[in-house]
Amino acid sequence: MGQKINPTGFRLAVSRNWNSRWFATGADFSRMLGEDLRVREYLKKRLRSASVGRILIERPAKNARITIFSARPGVVIGKKGEDIEALKADLQKMLGVPVHVNIDEIRKPEVDAQLIADSITQQLEKRIMFRRAMKRAMQNAMRLGAQGIKIMSAGRLNGIEIARTEWYREGRVPLHTLRADIDYGVSEAKTTYGVIGVKVWVYKGDTLGRGEAPTAASPESLPSPERDERKPAGRRPAGPRRAPRRGEAPRAEAAPAEAGAGEAPAKDDAARPAVKRVRKVAAKPADKKPDGGA
Repeated sequence: MGQKINPTGFRLAVSRNWNSRWFATGADFSRMLGEDLRVREYLKKRLRSASVGRILIERPAKNARITIFSARPGVVIGKKGEDIEALKADLQKMLGVPVHVNIDEIRKPEVDAQLIADSITQQLEKRIMFRRAMKRAMQNAMRLGAQGIKIMSAGRLNGIEIARTEWYREGRVPLHTLRADIDYGVSEAKTTYGVIGVKVWVYKGDTLGRGEAPTAASPESLPSPERDERKPAGRRPAGPRRAPRRGEAPRAEAAPAEAGAGEAPAKDDAARPAVKRVRKVAAKPADKKPDGGA
């Protein structure tokens, strides 16, 4: 039975990039990787109400640059930038190097997979029906430009005793197409019945591969009123109008008559006597009487 691979890892170096961009060797690699995991966990917990979709960590020349993609940048910055300064000081203590924090706004949070998953889990924790939350998120995503979306929830849905998995899909979600721009997000809802996992796939269209460039549309492909206007049909070409059937000889059509010679064939037809064909039917033999008959 086939399993679904992580769409982000499947498209790395093809149409998506890493969220941690730095180079390390030996023991430094494990140390820096552990620091990245702790930083992400800390930011998601502290900025839970800021709708954080993605965190990008870069380490150029003994420095750290952290970019936070948020749908509510004002919550991250705080009043007069007080919150962002306190956040920067905490990150410098964790990493031990100078840290630069950048905030990028997510223009359409309704089509961001991670934000959709977080929104559904928050509604599930407030005891909202999972079907209503899933369908509402799908409608908002399709309305704002997504070409396809798939949402899957698993766990004790609505408090049932036996856990099950339910998913809904709208539009196209081509998971096997590498150039397809598919955003993927995962979140967990901690309810009184247990943990409910939510996965979201959002298809935003195809991306250009390496070495590809957008080509301008040729003037022939653009619609024009002159090309779309239906023109009257001309004279049909000479020749048979249909192919002969199997076992049938091709029909010979008469050549078109020249101008001024339209009345000549009519006179020839009148002078030629009509011939009536009669089909002869063989007479049936008379019924023979038996020899012993009277």
